[in-house]
Amino acid sequence: MHFILELWEFLKIRKKFWLLPIIVMMLLFGGLIILSQGSAVAPFIYTVF
Repeated sequence: MHFILELWEFLKIRKKFWLLPIIVMMLLFGGLIILSQGSAVAPFIYTVF
């Protein structure tokens, strides 16, 4: 949790809010890849890309 707060402070102080959508999309795709490992959803994810 400390890392997220530190990241938010960095974005706020340095005014780098344009990085926020990139970070969120990377987290979503990473979570999608982790959740799809060895599941029945995996064949459907390949059609998205």
